Amino acid sequence: MSEKFIKLPHRLEYQDASLSNIFLGMTTREDGLSPYPDHAFNMARYTDDAADHITQHQATLASIIHMPTSHWVFPIQTHGNRVTEVTRRDRGTNIDTLTDALHGIDGLYTYDTNIMLTMCYADCVPIYFYSERHHYIGLAHAGWRGTVGQIVVNMIEEIDFDIKDLQVVIGPATSTSYEINDDIKSQFEDLAIDTSRFIETRGLDRHGIDLKEANALLLEKAGLSRDQITITQYETSEDLDLFFSYRVEKGQTGRMLAYIGQRETKEGEV
Repeated sequence: MSEKFIKLPHRLEYQDASLSNIFLGMTTREDGLSPYPDHAFNMARYTDDAADHITQHQATLASIIHMPTSHWVFPIQTHGNRVTEVTRRDRGTNIDTLTDALHGIDGLYTYDTNIMLTMCYADCVPIYFYSERHHYIGLAHAGWRGTVGQIVVNMIEEIDFDIKDLQVVIGPATSTSYEINDDIKSQFEDLAIDTSRFIETRGLDRHGIDLKEANALLLEKAGLSRDQITITQYETSEDLDLFFSYRVEKGQTGRMLAYIGQRETKEGEV
């Protein structure tokens, strides 16, 4: 499958000819104001960075994707598997400043237009959901905890239309250089998916894991076909020129912003 994330200034943009009103992408770390290291495009207010840097980076992204920050929504992620619906009334949440709103949420979805769902990442898996026909978009944050907690299944269970109309995009995340121990491996073995397809034992208490593939298998278990799932080849831990990597940089780093938005339906369209 060819790569659909295209490198553009400050971001990777997902390009698919079938999309009309829905757009999605992920920021990169290049050409910013943050010292993570110098000139990094950090998008997370909860890092040790000047608030004005984040505000200016948000403004830059808003300008190039033509979606004002007042239309963005950002939850307070906690590596869990809680999912919630948001509407236009939630626009602006946690964008200019962090609050207690949407705390403990790692999955968002909406059927509203003129809204953009956002979350921050630095190795965990961004998973985008959309159906142009049903005016639906969703975004999930899946590290190993969210993956073993089957957040993608929770997202699917909230959908109120035939999932045959759904498309899912699995975005840039850590590679199989990410390792887990025996305890975490056993938690994945409790899931009804074949761990041999995404876990490789490398030594005593050391197992490489492909979190992208694990989530794809969970999506298939939930009823999607592989044709409905697109997986990027980009890997955050392998390209530090483009991406922040929490694991490689030992937590002393910024965050990329994954986003999916839905504009107003064009006149004459359903």
